[in-house]
Amino acid sequence: MLDMFRRMVNDSIRVGLSNDAFAPRRLSLLSYSQLAHYSSPSYYKLCSISRAAGILAARKKSLKRGFPTREPYAIRPQLTSCYGFKIKNGELEIPTSRGRRSQIPLTKHTQEAVSQPGVTVRSFTLTRTRLSPCIPRDAPKIECTSTVGVDRNLYNLTVGNDDQTHHYDLSETVRIAKVTARIVSSFKRNDVRLRKVVASKYGGRRVVRTRHSFMM
Repeated sequence: MLDMFRRMVNDSIRVGLSNDAFAPRRLSLLSYSQLAHYSSPSYYKLCSISRAAGILAARKKSLKRGFPTREPYAIRPQLTSCYGFKIKNGELEIPTSRGRRSQIPLTKHTQEAVSQPGVTVRSFTLTRTRLSPCIPRDAPKIECTSTVGVDRNLYNLTVGNDDQTHHYDLSETVRIAKVTARIVSSFKRNDVRLRKVVASKYGGRRVVRTRHSFMM
């Protein structure tokens, strides 16, 4: 089942690449009929298409950012689904074919986690050595006791709230940054390694001097 899911993901990726389809809905319309020869429950096919859409979306984002990418494909056999499973008697029941289900025993820690009130397992990911259920948790609410506003331009920084306000003069830090940039740009030797050494040296010097000016 794990290897079959991997093959369905790769088939969906090939369909998406050949048709330039990256959106989940369009990829599902194009790929679902191509997965008909797999003897797998239909919701595993939908989940494999969803995973393929995620892989293709990540590839598209990398191409937009200018990163070179290879043709994507799934390597690790796994099974991811958010449909058709049950947790009963300390076991995860998943359908493997029509009318057949398999039971996977849960560890004691997992049983304690999923048995807490208000906790619902939304999906699971199964590999050859690991079972990872997905459990949503509500983030605790944090009450805001105070707010701080920051107003900054090139030469001034003002920080404050209703109780107090602090003003910082940044003209000295601007002067230090300009001097450092002028020194680094004056290095004309066509040696990338030495340029990096000089830039790192004077960049560290700038950080130390600007930090010292804030502490004064």
